Amino acid sequence: MTEKTSPRMLKIWHTANLDGVRSSDPDLTMRQMTLLLTVYMTKGPHTVRGLAAKMNVTKPVITRALDTLGRMDLIKRKRDESDRRNVLVQRTVKGAVYLSEVSDRILAAEKLVDQELGDYE
Repeated sequence: MTEKTSPRMLKIWHTANLDGVRSSDPDLTMRQMTLLLTVYMTKGPHTVRGLAAKMNVTKPVITRALDTLGRMDLIKRKRDESDRRNVLVQRTVKGAVYLSEVSDRILAAEKLVDQELGDYE
C-alpha cells in the first residue's frame, strides 16, 4: 500500500461493511449511502437539483437513489409549497436509526481492528 493509503482505515471500513452484509439491514449502494449521509449530515433544505450538483451526478441518478431510499423509508420526498417545481428531500426516523446503527458498526469495527481481532495480514 502507498504512504497515502491507511491500512487501518481500510480494515475498519472492511470490518464494518462485512458486519453490515451479515446483518438484516438494507444493503445500500455507495451512491445511495452517500446520498443518505448527505441528507442527514449537511444543512438543508435538500432538493433533487441541489443534491445532484453537490454529488456531481445527474438528477435522474438522484431520483433513482431516492426511489430506493424512499421505498425503504430512509428518506421522504415532499413538494416545496413555496415553489412547486422543487421536491424537498427530508429525513425520517427510520433513516436516522439506520445511520445510528451504521455508526455503531463502524465504532465496533474500529475496536476490533485496534485489538487486532480481525482476519488481516
